Amino acid sequence: MKARAYGLFVMAALIAGIGTTGCAPRQVEVRTAPTPPTQVSVQVTNHLSQAVNVYITSGGSDTFLRQVDGNSTVTVPVQGFAPGTTVSLKAVTVDGTKTYTRDNVVLNGTYQFPLP
Repeated sequence: MKARAYGLFVMAALIAGIGTTGCAPRQVEVRTAPTPPTQVSVQVTNHLSQAVNVYITSGGSDTFLRQVDGNSTVTVPVQGFAPGTTVSLKAVTVDGTKTYTRDNVVLNGTYQFPLP
C-alpha cells in the first residue's frame, strides 16, 4: 500500500511540475526594427499635351519609372537607387518624337523634373 501511495505522490508531483513548467517565464529577445531606407522620388511636371515615358539612366542602362499623362504632375518613387546616387533622367513622348533629359541628377529627397 505504501508503494501505491508513493506512486500516486510521484504522479501528482510530475503533473504539478508539468503544469507549472508551461507557465514559467521565458527569455525574450527584443530588437529594434531596421531603419527603413530613405526614399527618393522624382516629381515630373508634364506641361506637354501628350504623355511621356519617364526613365532613370545609370551605368548606361535605362530603368522605366512610369508613364505620366499630358498636363499633369506625378511624384514617382525611385526604387533600387540609394540616396546620393548620380543618375540621368529621361522623358520620351509616347509618339517617340521628342526626348527630354537631365544629366548629373543627385538623388536626394524629391527631385523636380519639369517638362519642357
